[in-house]
Amino acid sequence: MTQKQKTTFMYAAPAVLLCIPLIGNFTSKEFDWSVGDFGIAAILLFGTAFLIDLIQRIIKNRTYKILVSVAILLLLLLTWAELAVGIFGTPFAGN
Repeated sequence: MTQKQKTTFMYAAPAVLLCIPLIGNFTSKEFDWSVGDFGIAAILLFGTAFLIDLIQRIIKNRTYKILVSVAILLLLLLTWAELAVGIFGTPFAGN
């Protein structure tokens, strides 16, 4: 897989993930995402993709690439969970 293909996949994955709630908004009453929700999700997902892409280009050691990428993904998951349900009780916590 070439670097261009990897980069294309890395930025296409968040777009595909954002299509899931978009389709849900149109087809179901249970989904109730606002424009702000989509904006925050896009910033989180594309920001994570950008950081991982940057790490993959800068760091040469394969082990460090994997460790830093996993740490970035873990940070994404914790941030998403905090915004969704408030596991830490910050002012940004969801319902």
